[in-house]
Amino acid sequence: MNALVGERMSIITNKPQTTRHRIIGIVSDEDYQVVFSDTPGIIKDPAYKMQEAMNRFVNTTFEDADIMLFVTEPAETYEDDDPIIFKLNKVKVPLFLVINKTDTVEPEVIMEMIQLWNKRVKFSETIPISALNKTNTDTLFKLILDNIPEGPVYYPKEQLTDKPERFFVSEIIREKILLFYKQEVPYSCEVEIESFKETTTKAGEPLVRISALIYVARKTQKAIIIGKGGIAIKKLGSEARKSIEQFLESKVFLEMHVKHKDNWRDDERSLRNFGY
Repeated sequence: MNALVGERMSIITNKPQTTRHRIIGIVSDEDYQVVFSDTPGIIKDPAYKMQEAMNRFVNTTFEDADIMLFVTEPAETYEDDDPIIFKLNKVKVPLFLVINKTDTVEPEVIMEMIQLWNKRVKFSETIPISALNKTNTDTLFKLILDNIPEGPVYYPKEQLTDKPERFFVSEIIREKILLFYKQEVPYSCEVEIESFKETTTKAGEPLVRISALIYVARKTQKAIIIGKGGIAIKKLGSEARKSIEQFLESKVFLEMHVKHKDNWRDDERSLRNFGY
């Protein structure tokens, strides 16, 4: 979606369950508006209420999409009885198989994937792409325009998403947590932006002051996030600030604190507050 919208909408890591929310990306021109919806992957056996909420984001998309893009890559494997295959076979709208990261393997591997997936599911189109290198992304976008039905304009032309800047700032911090910490720790974290204030420096340059809370599910994880002498959270803050400055196109003062919230992934009130 980042490649198709032309802006950084979704965080990217190699770890599963990186995407937790349904994120809207909007592309508008004189004679069209395409609203992309990027969702988490389906979790076969949800372990927490948070994962059940993530599955609901997916199910909603199956109900209201005009075109469905199933995006996979060579590193992903699926069993024949995976629930996503069952869902894809029930799709009534145009269904595209999009194989990403074609730049990472030989063409023979991509051909094998195409054959395997088209045996499992009846796709309208199959498009191998490299989102990183923008290979075939123009072809994919043209196919979307050729197949999308006419309808009303839902958003102003200048709008790129339905999420506020605070949401993307929290996602950038969570992306860095996924990159810098191991095992269960990143999956036990949630980020809340306590304050987001646009001010100026003494020199009159734009400055955004951000205060973020990182919630962890267990007390022991708080010490891991902070690190010995605070070294881990300093590195996290430094890298997050650089990416946030690039996203906001402004200097950023980022303050972060870590808070233990026992078992927040199964607490309905907490999940509502976090947008699930």
